[in-house]
This record gives sequence, C-alpha cells and structure tokens, in this order.
Amino acid sequence: MQILKNIAIGFTVSFLGSLPLGFLNVVGLEVYSTLGLQAVSWFILGIIAIECIVAYYTLIFANELVQNKKLMKWIDIFGIFFFLAIAVVFYEQGEATQEGGGYLQGYLNWPMFWFGVFLNCLNFLQIPFWLAWNLYFINGKFIVTDKALKFYYVGGTMVGVYVGMLSIIYFLDKISKQIAFVTEYLLPIVLPIFFLVMAVYQSYKVYQKYFSNKNQLEA
Repeated sequence: MQILKNIAIGFTVSFLGSLPLGFLNVVGLEVYSTLGLQAVSWFILGIIAIECIVAYYTLIFANELVQNKKLMKWIDIFGIFFFLAIAVVFYEQGEATQEGGGYLQGYLNWPMFWFGVFLNCLNFLQIPFWLAWNLYFINGKFIVTDKALKFYYVGGTMVGVYVGMLSIIYFLDKISKQIAFVTEYLLPIVLPIFFLVMAVYQSYKVYQKYFSNKNQLEA
C-alpha cells in the first residue's frame, strides 16, 4: 500500500509541476512541431534524466540542503538572471520565427536526449521546487523513504514529468494550429513579459528573504 502511495504522490506533484507554462514546455513544443513525437519523447527523457537525479538527492539530503543557507541564497539569486535570460531567448525566438528562422534551428540537429539533458542542467530552480515538496511530504509523513520505498516515489515523479510535459506540449500544439495569437503574440510578447514579471517577483523574494532590514536584524 505504501508503495502505491509513494508512486501516486510522486506522480501527482511532478505532473502538476510540469503543467505551468515554462521554457522547457515551449521548447518541447518546437521540437514536437518540427521533428515529431519520437523526437520530443527523447527530449523529455533527457529532461527526466536530470530531474531524477535532482528529485532523488533533494529527497536524501533535504534537511542538509535547507540548512545550507548560502547555497540556497545563490540559487535564489540565480533565478533572477535565469528568468531574464529566458525572457530574452523567447523574445528573440519570437522575432526569428516571424522572419522564418529561429535560434532553436541549430539545436534541433542535436540528439534530442542530450538536448533535454543540456537544457534541464540550466534549470537550477527545480532544486527549491523539489526541496520544498520533499520536505513537506517527509515531515507530513505522506511518503516513506526507507530502503527501496524512496525509489518508488522517484519513479512516480519521473512518470509524472513525462505524462505532464507530453500533455501540455500536445495541448499547445493543437492550440497553436488553431489560434494565430499563439504564434503571433505568445513567443514575441506574452512569454517575455511573463518571465520579466517572474524575474521581478524573484527579485522581490530575494530582497525580502536576504536583504530586508527585518531579516538582517533577525540574522
């Protein structure tokens, strides 16, 4: 029974975590629309390879990582520049797409598995995501991580990532073929603005968490 519970919880959190419109889903959409289902499946498997390592080690070292405030601070600060970089990338991709090109064209010649590995290695913000959920599940005794049980949880998360990403990529592909708004405004305008807002929000969180007078006094 605990095995099924671990799998179900891992699947649910990773499935829901993959649904928000992130840069990996949008890149996956480009891969799917250009190269097809097999290519995007390999792309997602490359993402899962890194996700598996992150999910496992944040599960094993959750308490130690939370206590390493210096590391968490740099990860949070990196998130600001990460969102800014993604905003620029999507803006340039949108402009290039309208002109009949795209920065992704060169990368689409890569083996898709390694393309997914490469992109997800840049996604350091997945560390706080998995850290928060793993701590919550462990402290709330929703999952058991003794012996092999932790592998069922991690396995469930990997299936959730695959199903979640493939679902949203398929959905975006259907929408993009029926609504001109997606290709005309989503990449060049909406997504860059979205990630700029996320960068501002991340900056605010970093300031409140590490640099506000209240937190400095408490430290």
